[in-house]
Amino acid sequence: MADVHSKSLRKPTGGMRRAARKKRKGELARPHLPVTVGGEKRKLIRVRGGNTKQRMLKAEFAMVAEGKKTKKVKITAVVENAANPFFIRRNIITKGAIVNTDAGYARVTSRPGQHGNVNAILLKDYAPVDKKKAKKKRLAAQMAAKEAMRKKSEVKPVEKAVKKTTKKK
Repeated sequence: MADVHSKSLRKPTGGMRRAARKKRKGELARPHLPVTVGGEKRKLIRVRGGNTKQRMLKAEFAMVAEGKKTKKVKITAVVENAANPFFIRRNIITKGAIVNTDAGYARVTSRPGQHGNVNAILLKDYAPVDKKKAKKKRLAAQMAAKEAMRKKSEVKPVEKAVKKTTKKK
């Protein structure tokens, strides 16, 4: 079934709303085409009014801005992607993704699937998070907290009150 960007037929209560009209071609959505790291590859698509849009499928270079200067640098890999953590494994570039380039780490500011190019800003003080080290550190902190709670809640043996015996003279 086709994806349509129109009003839902469901009411907020969950009931059905009567359709005022049928679906329109202009409301149809296109399939998601992820932009991956590799040799440059673009596709021209026809959009509303007979116009065309350049859609990027693979990106090899990014226009990276450092202050007022901009230079074209090669993308080596996707380091971080807030849109979807699985995009890192597949080297999928989206807006907001952090990519490793020849100039350093850069955050993507354009929408490559919509604009047909990759624009980015160079990050000076960025260091990628080593997930394995972060996980070990988090687990160590949890274990330390559990140990502290265990020591705090340990039942201390109650010392028996020693009866003083008085000797009668």
